[in-house]
Amino acid sequence: MMCSEYQYDSFLNKIKILLIMEGVIKNFKRARHHQTTNQMIVYINSIDSREKAAKLVDKTVVWKSPAGKEIKGKVRSAHGNSGAIRVLFETGMPGQAIGEKVVIS
Repeated sequence: MMCSEYQYDSFLNKIKILLIMEGVIKNFKRARHHQTTNQMIVYINSIDSREKAAKLVDKTVVWKSPAGKEIKGKVRSAHGNSGAIRVLFETGMPGQAIGEKVVIS
């Protein structure tokens, strides 16, 4: 059975969406009296449950600074029950990264 060109393109777009997602950095991982600067909490629009977020563990996250420098990290765990993830970056992240987009692949 042959797929039409439209069905094939739709299928490829779904695969691209699954492979590359965008998220927004919301905050540092923190406690009452200190924050961990190389771990960030990231929200993704298409993820809305802890189970879906848990499937992203070990995926790579990349943040691009305004100067063009890339800081890479890995998804370590889900955070909370609303689908947020905790990302461990290579180095400490600047405060300017909060509210910025990251690419998850």
